[in-house]
Amino acid sequence: MSTDRTVADLVVERLVAWDVERIYGYAGDGNNPLLGALRRSDIAPAFGRARHEESAAFMAVADAKYSGAVGVVTSTQGPGAMHLINGLYDAKLDSVPVVALVAQQHTSVLGSGYQQEINLGDVFSDVAGPYLQTVASAEQVPLVLDRAFRSALTHRTPVVVILPHDVQNAPAPELGDDLDQEHGVVVTAPEWTHGVTTPRDDDVARAVDVLDAGERIAILAGRGAAGAQAELMELADRLGAGVTMSLLGKPYVDESSPLVGGTMGHLGTTASARILQNCDTLLIVGSNDPWTEFYPKPGQARAVQIDLDPVHLANRYPIEVGLVGEAAHALRELLGRVAEKDRSAWRGDVENWVRQWREISRERSEVPARGLNPELVARRLADHIPHDARLAVDVGSSVYHYVRQMDLPTSVPAHLSSTLASMGCGIPYAIAAKAGAPAKPVAVLAGDGAVQMLGINELITVAEAWPAWEDPTMVIVVLSNRDLAEVSWEQRESESQPRFARSQEVPEFDMAAYAELLGLRGIRVEESDQLVPALEEAFSADRPTVIDAITDPDVPLLPPFPHGREMLESMRTGLQAEGAAGEHALELLETYARMEEERFT
Repeated sequence: MSTDRTVADLVVERLVAWDVERIYGYAGDGNNPLLGALRRSDIAPAFGRARHEESAAFMAVADAKYSGAVGVVTSTQGPGAMHLINGLYDAKLDSVPVVALVAQQHTSVLGSGYQQEINLGDVFSDVAGPYLQTVASAEQVPLVLDRAFRSALTHRTPVVVILPHDVQNAPAPELGDDLDQEHGVVVTAPEWTHGVTTPRDDDVARAVDVLDAGERIAILAGRGAAGAQAELMELADRLGAGVTMSLLGKPYVDESSPLVGGTMGHLGTTASARILQNCDTLLIVGSNDPWTEFYPKPGQARAVQIDLDPVHLANRYPIEVGLVGEAAHALRELLGRVAEKDRSAWRGDVENWVRQWREISRERSEVPARGLNPELVARRLADHIPHDARLAVDVGSSVYHYVRQMDLPTSVPAHLSSTLASMGCGIPYAIAAKAGAPAKPVAVLAGDGAVQMLGINELITVAEAWPAWEDPTMVIVVLSNRDLAEVSWEQRESESQPRFARSQEVPEFDMAAYAELLGLRGIRVEESDQLVPALEEAFSADRPTVIDAITDPDVPLLPPFPHGREMLESMRTGLQAEGAAGEHALELLETYARMEEERFT
């Protein structure tokens, strides 16, 4: 084969021009030309090899979440392309910029039913709506890649570029200032920026009128508050407002404040539910959280919403005023105009609810369990995470425990698959977190079901990668309860039915021994007095460590009251139908319910 510069080499050069530092993926015949170009280049992005394309897509999403830049992933055609879908939907639903470079069969065979030929345009048409393009000629490549990156950054979404095998191997076109000025020649440059978006003055004035009239103000902060932490808390203090967060907003709010009630929703805190159910005014800051039944009842609260994207205004709650702009600028405008007003009675209520919730949270973690109480595990993990660490959380019951027990400093970025809520993301996310900051410690909280889904495979990637890390600290805490606990509790709560053991049992798997087999450190923890020493050992270890925490699946995932009270009877019905197998869980459920009633009656 000729060693002349090819389209694949041009792709790599364009990735470098867009400051891409890493590209995740898995090899196949379809993307071999691109991988060969990565190998040949002295300045190419580092290639992060996953064990599965779905994991590679999760890594690209996490890279974008932790870095704020564009995540990039590549796959071969056919099954490799199909495996990307889950990760790309994770990016779409959490509004994260990702560029997927997907291989395709030779253009000469498309439409023939050739091996691994799939209509990739149809496959990706929903997940990559803002920009999806098949490259048909070498001359297209610079424009397509530039538009792909600009679209991903502008719309905060995944985009897909489909690269047929023969196009990748085609000679690269000449670029430069001597291009002909003629029909069909398109010039482009790898450049993108954005201005500062501030709300209209008359909208700010209307918003101030709403806030000034409020007596009991609540703030719901989402991921859009990421660059406005100081302004958010200053306004909350000025208004005497109770602050709640979406799951995506949790890492960006200082939970040590007496005004912060925690995360809202089914997996949220009772303090957040009290704040939202008793407010008369709601300020939504950069959130599109879908848990609409946990918002104030429509008509209960006058509402103002700040969002950079006007399409999100009034998407979850009937607002009176929308402010289109970046959160920090909008909040500063409000701070300069809202009036001083005595809201001490409401502030006192908020601080009391927050204090009561913190007592409940602590007491829950101390409830005796068969094995470890998973809430205690999450709480102790939070105690030991360094302030410069990064946290990855997998989906399942571990998210409940993260929300309710892990009040982390805002210096610790914590990410998970939030809106898609896809199991298996935890360890791939952690690998990307470490790739982006190899000198920082990383922690993972995951359930055994999620780890068995993808994490076991990607522990092989951890074992391969860690010797090159500047800091070898990666602590993977696995809540091994041998049950798909969230599904089991949902079955009882939503269906009033007993747990279906055959569908929800997670097979016994010795995570600690498996870690040791891979050359990592493995620690099995079965008793609460073993937990702190295990965490201390893990965070000081000379290599990544898996803590296999043997936890009790019967610890209830009770929704916050007052919503949780409405679900109690169906949960009791489901547990009673389990007979003797449900007795322990029923006892714990009644204990948890009693804590709520005693504190908040």
